[in-house]
Amino acid sequence: MSIQVILPRIMQIGEGASLAIPDILKSLGCQKPLIITDEMMVKLGYAGTLQQCLSEQQITAEVFSDTVPEPTISSIQAGVDKVRTGDFDSIIALGGGSPIDSAKAISILSKFGGKMQDYKFPTIVNQTGLPIIAVPTTAGTGSEVTRFTIITDETTDEKMLCVGIGFMPVAALIDFSLTLSMPARITADTGIDALTHAIEAYVSKKANPYSDCQALSAMRLIGPNLRKAYHKADDKAAREAMMLGATLAGIAFSNASVAMVHGMSRPIGAAFHVPHGLSNAMLLPTVTEFSIPAAPSRYADCARAIGVATQQDTDDTANSKLLDELRSLNDELQVPTPEAFGINRDEYFASLQSMAEQALASGSPNNNPRVPSAAEVIETYKKLW
Repeated sequence: MSIQVILPRIMQIGEGASLAIPDILKSLGCQKPLIITDEMMVKLGYAGTLQQCLSEQQITAEVFSDTVPEPTISSIQAGVDKVRTGDFDSIIALGGGSPIDSAKAISILSKFGGKMQDYKFPTIVNQTGLPIIAVPTTAGTGSEVTRFTIITDETTDEKMLCVGIGFMPVAALIDFSLTLSMPARITADTGIDALTHAIEAYVSKKANPYSDCQALSAMRLIGPNLRKAYHKADDKAAREAMMLGATLAGIAFSNASVAMVHGMSRPIGAAFHVPHGLSNAMLLPTVTEFSIPAAPSRYADCARAIGVATQQDTDDTANSKLLDELRSLNDELQVPTPEAFGINRDEYFASLQSMAEQALASGSPNNNPRVPSAAEVIETYKKLW
């Protein structure tokens, strides 16, 4: 049985990779890019640096910085309007997962029209929008190398999963130097997000030999370096390892899919505005404990790849060490429970049924080694509190 692997056409990896944008635009035959980013990237000067880099090659780029941390239909529409009025021929997506996810949706909607709801899963989007050059500034989401985007319908509080080759960037420029100013909280949340991507890709029912290689390599990079990057922002070696690990984890789950953590994470984010990486971090130890009995050898491989277990450890011992590590990591990186995050208890428990329905409807829990029932999803949410 063959597998299909989907990647960006161009990948540039290493310090200074983002400076290759002019040459890549020219190779694509593009002359009028729109930089889609957020206000923080403007304030930090990253957007201006890209504009200057392009200007030196006689390419003028405007900036759209009105993306929001968890992209919504209305925030996407503002970007679509900008593209349509500006006659842009390409998009440079600069930032974390939210600007890149926003750029993917804007690319498709600005070319083909319709509503964002028209493109949500189970619809598969294979038509090609405006070409996207993705420049990630966080080591976490892997959005620069995935065929997914997640957009919130603010009228229903549903996080819509959108899937297809059409959302894959044409180019991904993996420049770890852009992460050196990332604060500790974002380092933690995006780092555990990347670790979750790698683990879920490896234990997914859609895992394959190719995605396994990427997932294990990602874990070997992330495991020893996440704490280092969290505690010392300017540790270049740790930042470089985390950036490459996050990208490999993105490749892994884009070609194997995520599972129960992500399925349950999206509804928490939509209903209570918890950042995606943080809600993944909240869930990872509890869901892993639930899932281990269905794939003990796979989870033991994860423990060994992360570096908390050895080849001499039995699978049971390795999995015990894995759970200890995930809980310890959340403690050290100060990942709150939903209660500690400030979510209202009554609202949380009143939302359990609807969150469980949304989680299962996303399809991701069906990829889990142990496929949960609605009652088991609800019970897991309760344990999380």
